[in-house]
This record gives sequence, C-alpha cells and structure tokens, in this order.
Amino acid sequence: MEDFMTLNKQLCFAIYETAGEFTKLYTSVLQPFGLTYPQYLVLLALWENDGVTVKELGEKLNLGTGTLTPMASRMEANGWLRKERSKEDERKVFIYLEDKARIEKADITSKVAEVIQSCQIELEEYEQLMKQLHTLQDKIKIRKL
Repeated sequence: MEDFMTLNKQLCFAIYETAGEFTKLYTSVLQPFGLTYPQYLVLLALWENDGVTVKELGEKLNLGTGTLTPMASRMEANGWLRKERSKEDERKVFIYLEDKARIEKADITSKVAEVIQSCQIELEEYEQLMKQLHTLQDKIKIRKL
C-alpha cells in the first residue's frame, strides 16, 4: 500500500499534470487570437447556446461569478461578446456573442482540431477517454453528496 501513495501513482496528480499540459497546448493555439483557455471555454459554451445569463454560463462552466464576470468584461472589451442587463429583471445579465466570435469560430476550431490531431489521439481513444473521465467525475460527485 505504501508504494501506492507515491506521487507518481496518484490519479489526482496524473490528472493535474495532464490538465496542465492541455492548458499549455490550448494556450499556444489560442494566443494568436488573443484568447485564454478559459475564454475559449466561454466561447464554446456560447457557440452552443448564445444569449444566456451570467449565472447560467457560470453553472455550465463550473465558474463562479467572481471569476466569470471580469473574464466576460475583458472579452467584451476585446470584441468577443456583449453583456446586456435584462429589462424585466435588472439582476440578470445576459451574454451574447459578437460578430467577431462568429467570424473567428471556424478558424479557432480548425486550429484547435489541428493541434489535437497532432497529439495522435485516435477518435476511438478520444471517445473512450471522454467516457472514462465523465464516469470518474460522476463517481466523485456522488461521493460529495
């Protein structure tokens, strides 16, 4: 059991290291567009469902408003999105894609696909990894309940 407790045998450390490598990989691809990895995740969510509230976007991305609000403000200043306060309920702020985000989508997603393919992850392996990670995530969430 002692051997299991070494750093390199820890699943949490392997996931942490892998997440760091993914962040570096995506950062190198997104930097020419002036985007950070978390900003790219915001765009992905909005490309799927535009015109959501800050709260809904935060829930989808698992980000608190303290992180998401300043990020959205920077993205707004850079022309990626706009924020609009609801006329019916001033507490709600909606986020909408700007034309820049729609125009750049094909180029951004193409560059991301290129770099992922350069990692030689086959489609079947990709799908298997996604399934395993979602299963692991569900197990951890159940544990928290």
